[in-house]
Amino acid sequence: MGYKIVLLVALFMISLSSIYFEESVAAEQSVRVTLPNFEVKLNGNRVENEYREYPLLLYKDTTYFPITWYDSRLLGLEAEWNPKDGLNIAKGKVASSFMPYQTNQKNSNSYKAKVSTAEIKVNGKLVDNSHEEYPLLSFNQVTYFPLTWKFAHDEFGWEYEWDPSKGLAITSDNPQLKTVNLTSDAGENGVAVFKNYYYFTETIEHTNQVYRVPENNTSNKELVYAYDLDTSHGINKSLKFEIRDDELWFSYHVGGATMGSDVYCKVNDDGKAENKYRGYLDFKDSSYGSLIINQSVPPGGNNLSWIPKGEEPAHGKKVGDPNLIYGWHIVDNRPGRGFGGDRSTTIIGDDAYLLGSPYPVETGDLNNVYKINLKTNETEKITHSELANFKIIDNKLYYVKDADHLLYSSDLDGTNEHKLSDNKAASWYSEIDGHVYYTVADIKGQFNLYKAEPSKEDTLVLIDPLESVQLVNDKLICKLAAGGDYGVKVLDKSGKLNLAIADQVSNVYAYNDAILIISAEDKSIKVVK
Repeated sequence: MGYKIVLLVALFMISLSSIYFEESVAAEQSVRVTLPNFEVKLNGNRVENEYREYPLLLYKDTTYFPITWYDSRLLGLEAEWNPKDGLNIAKGKVASSFMPYQTNQKNSNSYKAKVSTAEIKVNGKLVDNSHEEYPLLSFNQVTYFPLTWKFAHDEFGWEYEWDPSKGLAITSDNPQLKTVNLTSDAGENGVAVFKNYYYFTETIEHTNQVYRVPENNTSNKELVYAYDLDTSHGINKSLKFEIRDDELWFSYHVGGATMGSDVYCKVNDDGKAENKYRGYLDFKDSSYGSLIINQSVPPGGNNLSWIPKGEEPAHGKKVGDPNLIYGWHIVDNRPGRGFGGDRSTTIIGDDAYLLGSPYPVETGDLNNVYKINLKTNETEKITHSELANFKIIDNKLYYVKDADHLLYSSDLDGTNEHKLSDNKAASWYSEIDGHVYYTVADIKGQFNLYKAEPSKEDTLVLIDPLESVQLVNDKLICKLAAGGDYGVKVLDKSGKLNLAIADQVSNVYAYNDAILIISAEDKSIKVVK
């Protein structure tokens, strides 16, 4: 082939501009480099060298690659630099979208670069640059690596192909972010990935249309549902997808804040959605019926309805203790009271577990868990402490108490209670194979993720502040606070890093092993493959 092909790995030195800048510790030798006159693709992305701030280079007929923040993570590499130890480049559990680094200034065909004199390690091994046939270079204040077999294949596990007509293709083995080709405004609203389909919304004038497309053929649109937007209180086109008990639902709002209502639609197996519930409410489905929790304002007692399977909501019957109000968290502010809708309700077999309080509401004895047998209507009080919320996981009760805001667990009957957290828990917590995780709010309204440790102080799992956490397929998918080095981190069930995504994201959706992200920069939709 016309050029000796060498894989580059470049690491930029980090300053406030997030590039690792080299320090001149000795006189550096200048060498002449040129731009490749052939096409180069990085994980399928074509590199436009002509206007690139950090172009690929040729030296001694060998291709050199710049390791910038995004280029390195695109190819599964991490870099760390400090004045004492220099630069270390290593394979890591990282991914990134392709960053063009495009400028308005056209590059020359030839430049001067310098042979690097900085201390550089690759996978922990010191590179003796003075004895390298193809030395590491410094150009534009960024370190460039030669794409040789030694670095590309042996150290980083990359594959590359050369074709005289197609040029050079470099492929790494880390997860990739691929753009999902949906309509241009799909990322402005809710999206979902569910059972081999992408779901999204198109707004055309005053109509919202929900579509789905197969993952392997995004040009094949199928209409799922359509509805007219209510313009009497301004246009609200927001639609949210949600997976409940391995079924896909979406919801939207019509009308004003007080007199309006939420609409809940279920997507059936044929890909068509039907309007199931309407109002200010929560609902829980079981194999033989649905429990409706009325959360309209003003809140009132005796607010549960049971709808047998196949019956219309109008045929529902009242269940539960009529002297209780369910599905609300009540704060006694004295003389007033605050009501917040609670979504903790869970059905296990014939029994429903709900947050409940005496009605009319009186001071004390608020926000306890009650169990209702849906066949006999027998009601039993389970807890005897005021709770902020609760969850049932693997037939155990987990809850945060109002008094101390700590996380506890007990058996389903409320006995055998144990304090789990050292810190005040926020609204998200969960358990995976005996590992209990919870979030703690900070003064900025962000969260920190902790792991409860029975025999020692609870562990801070991530130093990065979070905006949200999802537990999907035994993985913790953490959306990080905006402005950090990474946008998403995925952890395994033991809390170890599985993947760090460099892109800044506005939202994350996941189902099984599929993860969708919405770019904070341009609202494009990308899937992690």
